[in-house]
Order: sequence, then structure tokens, then C-alpha cells
Amino acid sequence: MQVIQQLKHIMWAGLSLWLTACGGIQYMGIETRNPGEVTFPREVRKVLMVNNAAPQPEKSGYTYRLMGVVQDTARVQADSALFDVCTSCGLAILDADYFDDVLLFHESVRDSSLLFVKDSRLTQPQVIALCEANGADAVISLDKMLFSMDREVTGLGAGFVDGTIKIHMNGILRAYLPTQEKPLATVLVKDSVEVHQAAESLEILDFYLPNANDALRLAGDYLGRQVASYFVPHWSEETRWYFSSSNSRWKEAAAYASANRWEQAAQLWSALYRSNTSEKARAELASNLALACEMQNNLPKAREWAEKARDLFRQAGGNDAKEVRLLQVYADVLKARIESDQKLNEQIEYKY
Repeated sequence: MQVIQQLKHIMWAGLSLWLTACGGIQYMGIETRNPGEVTFPREVRKVLMVNNAAPQPEKSGYTYRLMGVVQDTARVQADSALFDVCTSCGLAILDADYFDDVLLFHESVRDSSLLFVKDSRLTQPQVIALCEANGADAVISLDKMLFSMDREVTGLGAGFVDGTIKIHMNGILRAYLPTQEKPLATVLVKDSVEVHQAAESLEILDFYLPNANDALRLAGDYLGRQVASYFVPHWSEETRWYFSSSNSRWKEAAAYASANRWEQAAQLWSALYRSNTSEKARAELASNLALACEMQNNLPKAREWAEKARDLFRQAGGNDAKEVRLLQVYADVLKARIESDQKLNEQIEYKY
């Protein structure tokens, strides 16, 4: 059984999105494709989303401070938010176009006698019954979810008020197969959202800020969309960079890079690297070549160039040079991508 913490990894390079300049560095956005943390067997084509979490009591986990005074009448209902987590997670998985279909079970399957703070796994007979009744091959279940909400309104003077809602969420989702007694994987979720608004009066603030129930539902919808990435390959936006110069050949290489013509950019950067004697210039060119290799999906070579650039920056500016730290982080990112490539390829091959 896998136990998965909420981590983010950069995996598979995509296309250039945007470019901006900052001194001698051109920053650019790329799309990277990440594998899902959970790898389902090839035969899983339809997935059923299930709510197996109990809503916490209305008085639990919600604090409302109005001008410094805790309001004893504060209440919030969490049952709809639990289904919002399941609904948005299921829709996001469906949008990934990975499984043939994603179904939503519209009733809670949790034993009502269990405490809301208790983590309750589905049993294998439950999973079998759910799959058979809904024509599913696997179940993704929200087995526990706790919300903590703080709403605070303070005065700013002259009648103006300031309102903040902070919501912290902790939960457990699991993937189940009807053929296995134990869960296929366990996902531990921890996240938070915050809403902030100022207004001319308390009445206007109440118009802008969502009420407690709506705020909790918005948080549940957000969380569901975030956790969907654990179950399917997904895309994310990341930032990269390359070094530039006023030299005409550097400018020509930068023009190729901005046009997504990485092979031509790499040829120019490689020629400049061979002809330069400055350690700093060679370090910058080595970093550029690492990016060019990454964008051409040659990750091992990209890592080699990133490590070479790091060492050259160290020779030029010492261990404390900011470029040394930057290139070390980049080399680590490339290492993580290389290690995850096999998993991503397996999941993509599964689709077909």
C-alpha cells in the first residue's frame, strides 16, 4: 500500500508559454507533465468517487470573532462541503481524459455510529458491492475530512471594516480495488485557503464575504480539484530561465529560444561555450544548454549540463554565489524528473 504526502514534483517538459526579461536573464514558463502518485492496474477503466467521511458537528471547528469578541452563535454545516470535495475531485479526474468514465456515488456510505474524527476504511465487501452496483473497476473514497475555520472582522476606523476567513483542511483519501483486501493507496491531504476583504461597513462586508457554509463549500471544491492530481497524470506550469547578453550571437540564440527552436539555440550556445574563456560566461552557456536539452526531452544530458554550470559558477564566484544554489536546485529537479519518467511512461502507456 502506498502512503502519499502532499508533494509537488516537476516531471515532463512541455511547451514554452511566455517570456520576460530581467537584466541578463530571460524567464519563461513551460508546462510540465507529472505522473499521478497512484498507479492503477491497466484493467481499471471506470472509477467511482465515494464519500465515506462524516461531517463534523456544526459547533466544531468554527470560530467567529467580531471586533475581538467571539460569537457563541457561530455555526457551520460541513456535510455539503464533503460532497463538494468528492464532486470536484471526480470532475477534475474526468477532465484529465485518463479513465473511460468517473462516477459519483451520491449517498454517504459511512456508518453513522462512528465518530466524525475517526478514520474509517472501506471493507473489501463494501468495495465489491459498490463496484458491482455501479459498474466500476475501482473506488476512490474520501475516508476522513476535518475543517477548521476562523472568521475575523476588525475595525479600520471611520466606519471601515476588514474581514478575513481562513480555512484549514486535513483529510484522507484512498484508492480501493475490489480484488484487494487492503487499499491500493492512501493519500494524506493538508491544505488551506484564505479570503480577505475590506469594506465601508459591516453590511457591505457581509455582501462581499461568503457566509460560513458557502466558504466551506468553496474550500471543499478547491481541495477536490487539487487532490485529483494524485490519481491521474496532469499538467502544471513551471518557470525556467536562460542567460542573455548584448552580443549579437547571444541575441540570435535567444531569438531561437523565444521561438521554441531549441535545436538551433543549442547549436549557437554550444559554439559560444567552446569559444569562450570566461568561466562566468561558460557557466551561463552551460545553464542555457541544460534548458535546451530539457526542452528537447534529453533529461540525462540536461542534468549533466546543469551540474557543469553549477561547478563553473562555483569556480567563478565561490560556493555562496546565488547561481550555484540556483543550478543545484535545477539539477535536483532534473534528477527527480528522470526518476519519475518511467512511472509517467507506464501510466501513459496504460491509457492506450
